[in-house]
Amino acid sequence: MVFGRLLPRDGNFFELFNQHAVHIAEGARAFGAMVQHFADPAERARLADAVDASEHAADKITAEVHRLLHRTFITPLDRDQIHRLINAMDDVLDMLQDTSEVMSLYNLQRLSEEAVRLSEISVRCCERVQDVIQLLPNLRRSEAAESVLKTCEEIDRLESDADRVMRSAMSRLFREEPDTRELIKLKAVYEHLESISDRCEDVANLVEGIVLENS
Repeated sequence: MVFGRLLPRDGNFFELFNQHAVHIAEGARAFGAMVQHFADPAERARLADAVDASEHAADKITAEVHRLLHRTFITPLDRDQIHRLINAMDDVLDMLQDTSEVMSLYNLQRLSEEAVRLSEISVRCCERVQDVIQLLPNLRRSEAAESVLKTCEEIDRLESDADRVMRSAMSRLFREEPDTRELIKLKAVYEHLESISDRCEDVANLVEGIVLENS
């Protein structure tokens, strides 16, 4: 499918993708700041609310994409690709929100160095997702397609980094944490944090497929 010929007839899918990606990056930065200010309950709550706000705003965009799919005869991408991509993007923010809620519900009093590191990787992954989504309308240009693929590779590397941090964190947790309740809490938090980068990798894999099929 040739992007140049179809763009004037595609509704505003790319703009909606961009708006959603902005919310992903904003939500991720709020989440990262929440982790950095975890010792301040008031600030932590304010930033958790910001994560929620980004997720709710992105949900509205996801619903609009689904509605637009029913109203648009010719789309810039395969309909299944559009559906899978917006849902995968939505999963990223859902996981950010879920992780924020788990930290609150479990009443964690502290975060380990590994949890902070995993959150930093998560933020970087989400920002890279925004980068690749912004380039989607320009895939007819070879340099844009190449940039998308390189950024997708960076997301893959970040996800691998998260896996390594996760394994190290789990190993230390089970060797050194004497409090069973804290062990259970931190284990759940580590698993949620690592899943954020997994969801970003899902987006990257879908985008790579779009590049290969449409550029």
